[in-house]
Amino acid sequence: MNDVRTRRVGSRLEIEVQQPLEMILQLAVSGMTGAEVRESLVITRAGEQVQPREVDVPGEGRAHVLRVQPGRVTVEYEASVGGRAAAPEVTEADYLRYLRPSRYAESDRLAAVARAEFAGISPGPDLLAAVSSWVGTRLSYVPGSSRPTDGAVNTLLSRQGVCRDYAHLVIALLRALDVPARLAAVYAPGLEPMDFHAVAETLVAGQWRVVDATLLAPRAGLVRIATGRDAADTAFLSAYGGAAQLAGLEVTAVTDGPLPGDDVTELISIS
Repeated sequence: MNDVRTRRVGSRLEIEVQQPLEMILQLAVSGMTGAEVRESLVITRAGEQVQPREVDVPGEGRAHVLRVQPGRVTVEYEASVGGRAAAPEVTEADYLRYLRPSRYAESDRLAAVARAEFAGISPGPDLLAAVSSWVGTRLSYVPGSSRPTDGAVNTLLSRQGVCRDYAHLVIALLRALDVPARLAAVYAPGLEPMDFHAVAETLVAGQWRVVDATLLAPRAGLVRIATGRDAADTAFLSAYGGAAQLAGLEVTAVTDGPLPGDDVTELISIS
């Protein structure tokens, strides 16, 4: 297993709020039990600090919720993560929830494709490798090519997308083959261009393993932010009851020392 050095991650958001609203942020690292985490979150509006309330969403991550008035809102988050986190827990509910079709991973509509392309491959490492390779060779990574409402079916038809589109297609194909799969939003040291990243996770022998068909960042260095059925559960910013516009976004994710290697044949969990 690759050695994981200390990872330093963070994000900065500039948000123009036009009307009073409730804002939900998912920026903070989660699922890192056993790792050494030091973090800070500072939110200001018009230069004055605003205190959010933290909400733990079981099985998904940590959300920060706040009510804000019109003005420029700045969100600054930083975290240092050392060591390895414990393996993500697997529950009976996971087998139910992550087998079902969802908003962006329409596994029911891709069942025929999945069964035709991966016939005869038993669930396990070989299937993960086959699905990851199939998606990676059929899609082109094109920033700005997809819409926020596009799901796996549209991605397959257009043959292009960004990380969330790759992850949605992997998830939909695996679920169509009766393999539980979910999406993880992560900080990804080594990602270029730097941004929030999305990967798929699937169950292999009772453990959640990462599948990233983009091959854009080493999986051993990933830091989990949020987990869910698809991108609808893991948005870094949601606003309700008013109007706001994202005016600026910066994401950082680095390691102390060299990045870990990534053998695509190795089973890796987010740690």
